[in-house]
Amino acid sequence: MPEVLSVEGLGKSYTGVRALHDVSFSLGSGEIRGICGENGAGKSTFVKILMGITQPDSGSIRIAGRARDIPGPRQAQGMGLGIVAQELSLAPHLSILDNIWLGSAGVPLLHRRQALRERAQKALDALGVGDWDLNGRVGALTMGQRQIVEIARLLARDTQVLILDEPTATLSDSEIERILAVLRELKAQGRSVIYISHRLGEIFELCDTVTVFRNGECVATKPVQEVSREGLIELMLGRPFDEMYPQHHANPDARNALVIERLTVPGMVHDFSAVAPRGKILCVAGQIGSGAAMVTRAAAGLLPDAIGRLTLDGKTLRLGSVPHCVARNVFFLSEDRASEGLFPPMKVLDNLVATRLYAHAPLGVLSWRALRRIATDLAERVGVDRNRLGTAAVNLSGGNQQKLLFGRTLERTEPGVLLMNEPTRGIDVGARAEIYRLMRRLCDLGYALVMTSSDLEEVVGIADIVVTMYRGRTVARYEGERIAMSTILADITHPAEQAAR
Repeated sequence: MPEVLSVEGLGKSYTGVRALHDVSFSLGSGEIRGICGENGAGKSTFVKILMGITQPDSGSIRIAGRARDIPGPRQAQGMGLGIVAQELSLAPHLSILDNIWLGSAGVPLLHRRQALRERAQKALDALGVGDWDLNGRVGALTMGQRQIVEIARLLARDTQVLILDEPTATLSDSEIERILAVLRELKAQGRSVIYISHRLGEIFELCDTVTVFRNGECVATKPVQEVSREGLIELMLGRPFDEMYPQHHANPDARNALVIERLTVPGMVHDFSAVAPRGKILCVAGQIGSGAAMVTRAAAGLLPDAIGRLTLDGKTLRLGSVPHCVARNVFFLSEDRASEGLFPPMKVLDNLVATRLYAHAPLGVLSWRALRRIATDLAERVGVDRNRLGTAAVNLSGGNQQKLLFGRTLERTEPGVLLMNEPTRGIDVGARAEIYRLMRRLCDLGYALVMTSSDLEEVVGIADIVVTMYRGRTVARYEGERIAMSTILADITHPAEQAAR
């Protein structure tokens, strides 16, 4: 296939730190290329150079066979390159039409709005959503629909190489399928796609080829048919796949820490029951909207309308009361770290000790010496560099941010219960392996872990017990060798006879 984009010997360093080294890459017309790699592997720097956001120190770029310099995003747009970033760049209060043309270098000062409407309509038609109202507000759309608006924006600009960075991180399964179908249609039209994702299942389902970045270098490019999932992970990690998920340790003291009986959240969860033993990981598996995430939120005291009976080590756990749950060492880690977990502008030290200030304030005066000592210990225990205690949390990788939240649960006299929604969302493969090891260490300390996850590979790899949910109801329970991806997938998508299960 004809080459639409190629780079040769690309290099970039920041104050002595090498971000890219001698990277060569080529993309054919009508090709969907997956890009994988850990955070810090060089993917973001590579994309920024292609979009003119960052200038390389060395190397060359050719577009459609012609050597080009890309001094800025406006010039990249003019050369047929476009990006849908992980954080969408839409204005919710504006219409679909206005958002499609927002930021377009191709709109002259004096223009005919009808002409823009016709081109926008053509873009929507090409994506199979021609019945959408161009005057409708983007704020009324789902996340999946907003992604399609972003893609329509690129089509309206006649973009030939579309770069998508983690486009499905916050989408439901049905929305993901819609996005993948749209990208296949773009491939059929002869457009090329660079698809960056931590979700390896999507790489194998969608992409023709996959390129792996590691430590700033392009270590391999292969047709997806010629690489296994395990082989791809080994290329990303630089070590064997079997180090991804730590071994389950037999725990002779597997007491029933948290017992959930007939938990109901009006309109979301109906009559849910499960047992989370100490030293084990219970996963509540289900699609977005299945009610799985509501189970953990209710158990953490976050849903005042939840009813049912919860006991912790035989004693009643009060529903609808976060302070009561925290006092009983029941902790919650949200899937939205920035909004419901971290204090992003604050330091690593502050984030680690934020929930224990009262215990280190004799006579109401904080002992910063004690807090620094505790934060240093917690950072070391969860694998965060102690030299970064003064760094703002927002400047850490997703994996290190998640470790801060784990760290908050450790400075307790007794092991507790850790409730987690999507504990590795937006985290690269290498950091995921570290998070999984940390979860197992908590199990060894006697914690009971309850998690939800939409990543079935993760569910099968890390869970000791799996309870599947569909439309607010329990479908089945699996333990040990009975945990299989095929049965879990069937349960959470189209369960046959729930009553019979």
